[in-house]
Formats: sequence, C-alpha cells, structure tokens
Amino acid sequence: MWSIGELSRRVGVKVPTIRYYEDTGLIETPERSAGNQRRYDKQALERLTFIRHARDLGLGIDAIRELIELSGHPEKPCETADRIAREHLQEVRARIARLKRLEHELERIVESCDNGAICDCFVLRALGDHSLCDSEH
Repeated sequence: MWSIGELSRRVGVKVPTIRYYEDTGLIETPERSAGNQRRYDKQALERLTFIRHARDLGLGIDAIRELIELSGHPEKPCETADRIAREHLQEVRARIARLKRLEHELERIVESCDNGAICDCFVLRALGDHSLCDSEH
C-alpha cells in the first residue's frame, strides 16, 4: 500500500492529478488509513500507470474512460479499442500535417527577413497581414 505522495513518485503523476482522476472516476477512491491517509494498492498503481501512458500518447479522458471500461470485459472483442486507437492516430496525423504547414510558413517568413529596421520587418508584416502567407495554416 502506498500513500498518494508515494504513488505520485512511482508513476510520475502529480498529486492533484491523482485526485482529479479519483474525482472523475478513472481511479477508484482508495481506502483510508486510521490517520485518514489515502492508501493505494497495486491495482491503483497499475490503473494510474495505464492512464499516464494513455495520456502520454495524447488520448483524451473520454477515450481513456472507454478503454478502462473495456478492460473490465476481457471476453469481448477488441474492435472498440482498435477503433479508439485508429481514430486517435488519424487525429495525430492531422495535427502533424498542420504542424508541417506551420513549420513551412514560419521558415518562409524567417527566410524572408533581411534583418533591416523594424519598420521594414517582414516577420511583423506577415503576422499583421495574413495575405502575405503562402498558404492556409
């Protein structure tokens, strides 16, 4: 059994985040010691580790909640979990594409700067006038 601080250190999740996960039902409310201290067991450690990894991969709370629910039914097919992962992958790829467009535009803006006076600064003009951009970003 671990205190909330010990659990926090083991998993690398801040104490307020653990409390939030408890409040939202992602983690079961733990037992309390005689001194009213939260005491977490191995199952809580494993659940928090699962949540942390899912969050590190960028999954949202609702998707994590659904995956946790699915994990309680090992006999069911994994098509829903696969769907959640595939949808998230599509979202990540779309974000990467947007970031690549943004990178291209920022490179173009920076390369267009001739390091003259501020009154002639292309960076400032481009930020003030979207029509100077090469593409939508």
